[in-house]
Amino acid sequence: MTRIAPIARDNADEKSQALLDGVQAKLGMTPNLMSTFAHSSAALDAYLKFSDALSKGDLSGKTREKIALAVGQANDCQYCLSAHSAIGKMVGLSAEEILDARMANASDTKTDAILKLSKQIVETRGKVSDADVAAARTAGVTDAEITEVVANTALNLLTNYFNHVAETEVDFPAAEPLSASETCSAGCAQ
Repeated sequence: MTRIAPIARDNADEKSQALLDGVQAKLGMTPNLMSTFAHSSAALDAYLKFSDALSKGDLSGKTREKIALAVGQANDCQYCLSAHSAIGKMVGLSAEEILDARMANASDTKTDAILKLSKQIVETRGKVSDADVAAARTAGVTDAEITEVVANTALNLLTNYFNHVAETEVDFPAAEPLSASETCSAGCAQ
């Protein structure tokens, strides 16, 4: 049961209505996350602007989706895991790449380092070690990309936490649960 229900477009304030119209035009749907954010036009506008700005950065759409999956898994956000699994497929990620990203793994060294850094940011609340940053740099991640990893992680923390508070109803196909062995490879104590 949701704690904060999505607001119907016609019941939103004028600014939120315009923002929701833009989301509908861009996506062909209005996800519950956006309709719930629409209770505050300031929050919805901030989210959309932050997301749009990051889409123009150095990290590809596929990499940003992989970060969203790694962060969503680290925070156990079913809404974001479901949404970004669906969006990941739309941007060309395979089922295997989606699963790997949820476990903060990738087949190429640089993306793997990006996902591991993103997961470390979540797990350490941003207090990553020198070794974490050095590992990313060794894998070829530039300072600009490290900056964008932090920003993309923060964007996804916003949606993860908001969905936890609101208990947003998932309106995407449900993400497949990880098996016990997959969950452990993603972070169980050894």
